[in-house]
Amino acid sequence: MSEIPTSATPSRKRGRRIPVALAALALLVVTGSQAATAASPSPSAEERHGAKPTVVLVHGAFADSSSWNKVVARLQRAGYPVIAPANPLRDLTGDSAYVSSVVSTIPGPVVLVGHSYGGEVISNAAIGHSNVKAMVFVAGFAPAQGESGLDLTGRFPGSLLPASLLTRAFPLPGGGTGTDAYIDARKFRTAFAADLPARDTELMAATQRPASLAALGEPSGPPAWKTLPSWYLVAGADQAIPAAAQRFMATRAKSHTVEVKGSSHVVMLSHPDATTDLIVAAARSTRD
Repeated sequence: MSEIPTSATPSRKRGRRIPVALAALALLVVTGSQAATAASPSPSAEERHGAKPTVVLVHGAFADSSSWNKVVARLQRAGYPVIAPANPLRDLTGDSAYVSSVVSTIPGPVVLVGHSYGGEVISNAAIGHSNVKAMVFVAGFAPAQGESGLDLTGRFPGSLLPASLLTRAFPLPGGGTGTDAYIDARKFRTAFAADLPARDTELMAATQRPASLAALGEPSGPPAWKTLPSWYLVAGADQAIPAAAQRFMATRAKSHTVEVKGSSHVVMLSHPDATTDLIVAAARSTRD
């Protein structure tokens, strides 16, 4: 009588096949892992040191956050998170507190950037924030304690702003009136943005954000640039804040300084590449 296969017979056959299958699977896993390792580039310096810092861009008087648009686009393409808050332009203490509150919502490192009066604001807003790692002044005020933007502008000859301003009264929330300063539309391009096309400056003049005279004349508190590393972009042909004033402030703050010859006050609009490059240099320094 022929032998009937028992259940043990196929079991032994499967037992011989299973190790072969597992070995093949292991070979595929190892080979795939090696291929993935070979295909993956080594971590960049930025990957090794964590996420890029958030860049907070603070505009100055007679402008708004859209004045940073060209710089924002370049920073975003480079992978930087960016916030360009609306600077209230009402009073230095309140404006600084507002920007400080924005910084408080950012969990990681921050690079604070200020143009014009925005430089005063970041000098005060950075105080008390350990996550602010660097400051960048873009043709901006970097006042010492007790100084104001009006003080610094008047200390050096060459500004066309004092003779270019118009004033308008506005109601204060607690009663009384304040005084807003605007640049006369007929003088806007010459005093503020001489290296931009007239068609652009006509729009800028019509949509300018006024600053209260109280904000421009308010003395600064203890400045953060005394303890934080800073970078300064000097606008070499600035008719609003004289270039000599900018060089003085940059030297006093021991800032890493770049000068753009022939640039008007709105250097971030007329020379966005140079502006972005300096901000990126400051941002990279926080990751070294």
